[in-house]
Amino acid sequence: MKTFALVTGASRGIGRSIAESLAKDGYHLVLTCHKSLEQLTSFAEYLEKEYNITCTARQCDMKNAEAVRLLFEEIPTLDLLINNAGISYVGLLQDMTPEEWDEVMSTNLSSVFYTSKYAIPLMLQKGAGHIINISSVWGNIGASTETAYSASKGGLNAFTKALAKELAPSGIQVNAIACGLIDTQMNSHLSEDDLTALTEEIPAGRMGTPEEVGAAVISLLHMPSYLTGQIITLDGGWT
Repeated sequence: MKTFALVTGASRGIGRSIAESLAKDGYHLVLTCHKSLEQLTSFAEYLEKEYNITCTARQCDMKNAEAVRLLFEEIPTLDLLINNAGISYVGLLQDMTPEEWDEVMSTNLSSVFYTSKYAIPLMLQKGAGHIINISSVWGNIGASTETAYSASKGGLNAFTKALAKELAPSGIQVNAIACGLIDTQMNSHLSEDDLTALTEEIPAGRMGTPEEVGAAVISLLHMPSYLTGQIITLDGGWT
């Protein structure tokens, strides 16, 4: 039986690695990006040839409710939703504009409402499904100069737990992976000294890799259906 997955924010970093992990596992994919459609299309073509699956690349502003609705008009069936699209803001809260706050919250949190709203009916038709939200350890403990990002991921964690309770009777699992320091472009603002200081705090002694997040997703998919409503922390023992 064919299985179908939607991965948001899949043009690079964690989303890209998750997409390839799913392709290896035999999933047929719909991948989204905000701006890098040419790059994402090339990646989708590679996945199709390498893993003998179907893969569609779509440009979609995930914080736009109407854009997400139109995206789902092209998705007739779905087994797995990966909510990965996200942005960060680093700076003092007092220097942040209301527009910047709204962009972080709508990209990281409202987008998950939009995708889940349209994915759930497709999963209810099958009586099964998975929603996996890519969160952050800052959603658990908060980070100085990343208040908006922390708030959005904390909200995502609460969203995960609440929706899991709502959907458990229907056989749909909802979980989140709270990532620690992962070697992605989102962390490129950190200086070499900052990275050294951070990795010294991590018991594993290094940053995580996007491929490890992809592997964690696959592990979650093969866990018993009784595992739902969980925030799985992937951080090398950091927090």
